[in-house]
Amino acid sequence: MKAWFTIAAGVAWLLSAQEPGATVATPEPPKPFVLLNTGKPMLVPYACPEEDMQWAGMACTEEDPCPVFLELSAVEAAGNRMFVAGNIHGPSTTLYSVLLASEDTGKTWMEPFARLRGSGFDGIQFADFETGWISGHLLYPLTRDPFLLITSDGGKTWRPQPVFSESRAGTMEQFWFDSKKNGTMLIESGESGRHELYESMNGGESWMLREVSDRPIRTRKSLRPRNEDLRLSAHAASKSYRIEKRQGARWNVVASFLVPIAQCRPAARPEPAPPPEEAAAQEKAAPPADVPTAPLPAPRRKPPSLKK
Repeated sequence: MKAWFTIAAGVAWLLSAQEPGATVATPEPPKPFVLLNTGKPMLVPYACPEEDMQWAGMACTEEDPCPVFLELSAVEAAGNRMFVAGNIHGPSTTLYSVLLASEDTGKTWMEPFARLRGSGFDGIQFADFETGWISGHLLYPLTRDPFLLITSDGGKTWRPQPVFSESRAGTMEQFWFDSKKNGTMLIESGESGRHELYESMNGGESWMLREVSDRPIRTRKSLRPRNEDLRLSAHAASKSYRIEKRQGARWNVVASFLVPIAQCRPAARPEPAPPPEEAAAQEKAAPPADVPTAPLPAPRRKPPSLKK
C-alpha cells in the first residue's frame, strides 16, 4: 500500500485557540497504525494516557474504570478512497477528533491527520477526486471556533482553516460547496442564538457574512446531497458503526468500527519509601543475617564395653 498518508502542517493554530493567548506546540503525529478489515468491527487504538485523564477530569479507578467511546458522524468517498470522521470521548468530555481513511475501498484503514484535543469533526464533502473539506469545532469546554480541514490532493494531506479570525462561540450547522471555489455556510452563534449565513469564493480560505437572523435561515440554494450510495449507521448488536454501500436494492457492509474502544485506569504507582525513622526501626528489629560457621564435629561414640 502506498504511504500517501502524511500529517498536515498548521495544527498549532487550532490547538492554540483552546486557550487564548497561550502558546501550544504542534502535537506529535500519532504513531502510525494500519487497521485490517477482516469482516469484524475494527478497534481504533487509544492508550488512555494519564495526561488525558487529568485534562478531562476523569475520576478513574482500578475498580471503576472510565469507558471511552468512538463516535462517527460523517462518511464520504472520493474514487476508491473512503473517509470517516467523528470524535473520541469519555463519559462527559470529548477527548479528540478522529479521521480515518482507506485508499482501497475499505480493506485497510489509517489516520491521515493528527487527533486534535477537545475537538470533533462533523461533515465531509468532496467537490471532485482531489478537492474536499471536513467541518469541525472545538468542543471543550463549550462549542466554539468552527473550522474546516481542506485537502487539494485527494485526502493525502489536510490543513486546518479557521472560519473566524478571533475565538468565538458558535456551531457550524451546515456547509456545502457548489464547486471547488464557491461555498456556503450556516453558523449558529452560541452567544446570542442568532443565525448567520456566510459565503466563500475561494474554496473556504475566507468567508463573507451575507445574512443575520434571529430565526433559522432558509437559503435559495439546496443543500448538496451527500453520496446517496454510501451511509453510516449504528449497529446495536455488535456495538459498532457500520459503513454501508448500496449495490442495487441492497446495502452491503464495507467496514465497521467498535464504539467502546478503551477502559481508562490510573497508572500503577510504586509503594512509597518509609520515613527514615521507621526504616531504621525496621532494620534494628530485623533478625540478624545468617553467619556461616564451621561445621560441628561429629559426636564421639562410646567405645564398646569389654565386660561380659
